[in-house]
Amino acid sequence: MTTKANSPVTAGSIVVPYGHVVGNEKWRGSEIAQKLQGKVRLIFEDGLGLVDFHLSNRTCILLISEADLVAGDEFKRRLVKFRNTSSLRGIVIVEKTQISDQYYLGVQKLVVLELGMVLLPVANQGEASQLIIQLVREQSRDRTNPFLGKQRTQLAEAAVLQAAQHIPGVGKTKALLLLQRFGSIHRLCNATLNELEQVVGHTVAQQIYTFLHS
Repeated sequence: MTTKANSPVTAGSIVVPYGHVVGNEKWRGSEIAQKLQGKVRLIFEDGLGLVDFHLSNRTCILLISEADLVAGDEFKRRLVKFRNTSSLRGIVIVEKTQISDQYYLGVQKLVVLELGMVLLPVANQGEASQLIIQLVREQSRDRTNPFLGKQRTQLAEAAVLQAAQHIPGVGKTKALLLLQRFGSIHRLCNATLNELEQVVGHTVAQQIYTFLHS
């Protein structure tokens, strides 16, 4: 069940039952672990590599702390390595505080626009634990009610729409047009300047293209 330290966790290497969370040993004794105890069945494993917490249904959490954001680009390399080497569904939880707020837009661009992963901001480890508990409970409910899964998809699309609006020159209307035309952030990022111009015109298309490829 354990993997080589600092290596990515690949699909099939770990199976987590519904209602359980497998946590990286480095979080033992932390605030987030203490708040998870008693709310979910938390098990610690050494050597989970890039992943901080494993949930059921091939979902895992990568937690970016305030200290990670301030320290430099190491967290970016971790996210890119995970995206390139794992087929698991990664959810990125980032501590957005007064100190780290200045880095948030850059993280949002990397996680949502470039890597196509879900990004969830929290104020502290306490909020992060509540978010993980909510995800675990939602997974258990989704097993018996497929409609809830559709609701989750709608929430994810709303998050992507919000992220697209942070692109210079793009408001809600243009963001909707872009997502209707290209269908996903990945396709939007790979669009040519000419394809963008057909949707939003030359000036805004140039701003979008520059932002996505800078």
